[in-house]
Amino acid sequence: MEKNFFVKSHGLGNDYIVFDSEKIDFEISENFIKKICDVHYGVGSDGVLVKYPSDIADFKLRIFNPDGSEAEKSGNGLRIFCKFLYDYGYTDKREFTIETKGGVVKAKIEEINTFGKAKVITVDMGKAVFEAEKIPVKTDKKEFIGEKLKVADKEFEVNCVSVGNPHCVILRENLDEDEIKKYGPLIENHPIFPNRINVQFVKPISENEAQILIWERGAGFTYASGSSSCAVASVLVKKGLAKGDITIKMIGGELKISVDQDWNIKMTGEVQEICSGVLSKEFLESLK
Repeated sequence: MEKNFFVKSHGLGNDYIVFDSEKIDFEISENFIKKICDVHYGVGSDGVLVKYPSDIADFKLRIFNPDGSEAEKSGNGLRIFCKFLYDYGYTDKREFTIETKGGVVKAKIEEINTFGKAKVITVDMGKAVFEAEKIPVKTDKKEFIGEKLKVADKEFEVNCVSVGNPHCVILRENLDEDEIKKYGPLIENHPIFPNRINVQFVKPISENEAQILIWERGAGFTYASGSSSCAVASVLVKKGLAKGDITIKMIGGELKISVDQDWNIKMTGEVQEICSGVLSKEFLESLK
């Protein structure tokens, strides 16, 4: 593997660039993240994943949003990272653990494609946490489920949960891209959420299916999100609108989410490599 080698892959249209921290000779800075995620000046991506050594798991992952901020957890990012580890020989095991800022997760390669590469991956996403102070939400309420939130000229009924990162789930009878693009950034940055928050508009279809639109913290309107799917599934189960096994339908595709009686969450979905390459000396020089 050459120095400054990268892989770009997507999970349901949510794409990430992956690096190994021990095989690069540049700093993972805010400037670098912003530039490489830019489709005109960089490779173009919804985020960056970086592999590090771990003392508490088989591998460590740091996840960066296009605005340079660091995320605690990403479902699509984790599956892409698992594929990178398996495809590029970091492990020949089908099951392993990954340290994230949002906790240690277990992963399993479920299916291999015709090229011998990882195709379908299940990630144990940890527990859904509804305690408001742990999400966090600035409130004196123990949980923030079914609460009213005034945003500009509209009032929403919101349901907040953490799945290693914070989420605000809003039930809608109809989904409107213009609506989430208008109110998503306002909800994300609402003062009641001290660490900002991911936003999902949700249309329940049945007790085993739901359709969602996503505004991702630090990334904006997104075709798919694993952690968002986990958050939505947890809230639907919490409100008695869904059973434990739920298919979440997004613009980019579908994820299978399982929520057990103790709020443990598993997520299963496909990943696909787009390309691989080496950053040029010219690009790296432009960062200085």
